[in-house]
Amino acid sequence: MDRPPNLAVAIEAAAEAFVGVLDSATSRHQVTVPPTQLRVLALIRDRPETNVNGLAELLDVVPSSASRLCDRLEATGLLRRTPDPRDRREVRLVLTAAAVTLLGEVRERRHRAVQAVLDRMPPRAQHELLLALLAFGQAASGTSPSPADTAARTA
Repeated sequence: MDRPPNLAVAIEAAAEAFVGVLDSATSRHQVTVPPTQLRVLALIRDRPETNVNGLAELLDVVPSSASRLCDRLEATGLLRRTPDPRDRREVRLVLTAAAVTLLGEVRERRHRAVQAVLDRMPPRAQHELLLALLAFGQAASGTSPSPADTAARTA
């Protein structure tokens, strides 16, 4: 089957719509933490061993910029710097309870916003979207389909 010539354009438009749904889910609920800082908190949540240099690499910024981001998050009570128990010369970035709560709330708001859009789609289109997203993710990561993915295709 040939790829439609406008598939990449359609994917870009869908990605922009998706980002818009996610952004509006947080802005409508008056989340006062800027998107970049939310991203930093999520990166640290997903990588608990992160230090400022590691964060700078993840963000593709210089360490001083990452450190300033951490300063702002620390000032708002969302982040703490603590000595690494394995190497006291290293400083680990640790989320506070307030940050964990905030990330949970943001995730739930985003989930509800995406679900509201999905609810406006016919069930067959939802299933086709699921299959397409699984295939896209596998192609992007260079992995082959898992048995669960194959089962989802035939369901």
